Amino acid sequence: MIGNLAHLTLAFGLLGNFVSFMVFVSPIPTFYKVYKKKSTEGFQSAPYVVSLFSAMLWIYYALLKSNKMLIITINSVGCFVQTSYICFFLFYATKQARIQCMKLIMSMIVVGFGLIVVLTQFLASGVTRGLIVGWLCLAFSICVFVAPLGVLRQVIRTKSVEFMPILLSVALTINAVIWFFYGLLIADINIAIPNIVGFAFGIVQLILYLMYKNNTPIMNKKISKCEEKIYQMEEQKIPQLKEKEVIDVVKMSNLICSDILPVVATLNKNGYEDDSLAIEPQLRKFEPNHIIEVAA
Repeated sequence: MIGNLAHLTLAFGLLGNFVSFMVFVSPIPTFYKVYKKKSTEGFQSAPYVVSLFSAMLWIYYALLKSNKMLIITINSVGCFVQTSYICFFLFYATKQARIQCMKLIMSMIVVGFGLIVVLTQFLASGVTRGLIVGWLCLAFSICVFVAPLGVLRQVIRTKSVEFMPILLSVALTINAVIWFFYGLLIADINIAIPNIVGFAFGIVQLILYLMYKNNTPIMNKKISKCEEKIYQMEEQKIPQLKEKEVIDVVKMSNLICSDILPVVATLNKNGYEDDSLAIEPQLRKFEPNHIIEVAA
């Protein structure tokens, strides 16, 4: 029985390592876009710095406990991957983005993690140290799982899942389930409890996705509204153009009449036939008046 339990624990641990690794490498397409465009555009460094801090904290916790080698392995990979992302980000980021990223690294990694290590090493000992670090890991993991609440609120408000990466949500839900059972099998509540929260939020995300997956994306709605406004503006312009054309025709007729009337007056004065009056203005309606007078 104990042997079967150990094998089951190992299986969940290895499976958790695999799924977590897939989650760690999921931002690679994002950084490929950054590489192609040579710019970080609107991407933020905060998720990667937070993930690095979390991985370092879990490694520190696993080193204080026994039989936590699988926690050390996956979080060591996480530290390497997240550090690579941050370096890549700093290379292509603007000056202002680099400054913000470095401030975040200094506050979370250097100051935050440094204080945790120093204080727990000097102010706690033995089991108490592991307990304190474990509770810190638990609290921080819950905060990380609660962070997507902003996305959930946006989905509910807009009734669109355009900004919800469903594949990542599914991967995180599966990851939470696996690590929950791993924590349960090794009787570690600091691993099990945060993943209960992660599983719950994952289920909520999946439910919202199923509810709103067939709705029109926000960008398409905006494009449709813009097209509708353009169509309305064009419809408003058409009557204005017609009115302008009528005005131009009236002006042209007035201009032609102003050229014809002096010709008619001159011809009548010199005694021409009426039938010539009907032809002469058409032949000379665009000639200046003084030329007609000289010819007469």
